[in-house]
Amino acid sequence: MTNLDGTNTEMSSPAGVPVGRAAIDAPPARGLTRGTWVGLIVVAVVLGAVVVLGIASRSRQQSVLEAENRQSSVADVNIVHPSGSAVSDEIALPGNTQAYIDTPIYSRTSGYLKAWYFDIGAHVRKGQLMAQIETPELDQQLQVAQADLKSAQANLDLAVTTAARYTNLLKTNSVSKQETDVAVGDEAAKRAARDASEANVRRLTQLQSFENIYAPFDGIVTARNTDVGALIQAGENSTAKELFHLAAIGKIRVFVAVPEAYSASIKDDTEATLTLDEYPGQKFVGEVARNSSQIDPASRTLNVEVDIDNAKGLLLPGAYVFVHFKVPEHVTSLTLPSNTLIFRSQGLQVATVVANKVHLVPVKIGNDMGATVEIASGLQPSDKVIVDPSDSIAEGQPVKIAAAKTDGAQ
Repeated sequence: MTNLDGTNTEMSSPAGVPVGRAAIDAPPARGLTRGTWVGLIVVAVVLGAVVVLGIASRSRQQSVLEAENRQSSVADVNIVHPSGSAVSDEIALPGNTQAYIDTPIYSRTSGYLKAWYFDIGAHVRKGQLMAQIETPELDQQLQVAQADLKSAQANLDLAVTTAARYTNLLKTNSVSKQETDVAVGDEAAKRAARDASEANVRRLTQLQSFENIYAPFDGIVTARNTDVGALIQAGENSTAKELFHLAAIGKIRVFVAVPEAYSASIKDDTEATLTLDEYPGQKFVGEVARNSSQIDPASRTLNVEVDIDNAKGLLLPGAYVFVHFKVPEHVTSLTLPSNTLIFRSQGLQVATVVANKVHLVPVKIGNDMGATVEIASGLQPSDKVIVDPSDSIAEGQPVKIAAAKTDGAQ
């Protein structure tokens, strides 16, 4: 070490070891200093904090992503509540009008049509002549039968005279008992032959009377299926051809299939009304005439006949009508849109929302009104029923109720 006066002096350590350049140039002692350790610890703490913050940030991002995925996987559904509606005290059911009497007219004898006197739409009275048939073969058969009857009658007259004569002669023993019995027996045989001839004449006369075709009741001709000169065949060995079709429309009957749920409310002799599209605002009053007293197992309906007076002829057979029946008032029922129903093998169901999860509820329909259905059992007015449920909707599936659209929403 250089002193102020220029001389060099050497420093010594407390142990007597000189301290100088050699000491400075000596290698450092082994181990880390305190400052180094502090630095390393600071660096480690910083790195750990960075790692922890990175892991926490990634965890938060993953949690947010999972929440978003769960949120996006939950389906939005629209719901409706079962609405209460009082069942009307009247039901309207479709039906078809029919003529009170509807009869095809056939010929009972064979021949050729000579003339017809009424065409379709004509009103006829009972007993009016509708057509005439020429039966030349039948006329000849009747003439032969009448001739046979005359011959049988002549033979019977002779036999009666002979038998009477033999009977008188037997009293004086002028003839034998055998001869008398023969005469009496011949009389009986001739009488039977005469009776057979009379029966044949009556049969042919009756067939000849069928040459004239008369209206069996008052009505309207709805069809004419023959014309002058047409061959008319009758009998068991040929297929009869319908000549006319006659309908009595002074009274109209309508057969209505009443659902089983209302069958007990339909009573005979009660009033029923008809409405038709061709007569808007007009009602035709009739009454329940009878019913089949049996529920059809295929359709679960009761066949009911309603009769309506049709003196003015406004109602035509075959018309489509609605028949209105009065029924006792029912308690308030619940209705739902028909697009809420689920048809599966388990039966009819609807999907409801309970605690943001799907709950499938079996229901029974009381009355199907097309766009809406009456729910007989299974639901309450407070239930949240899903509209247009998907085919894959399942019990317990998480869902989210969509916000209701306002009137101005698009």
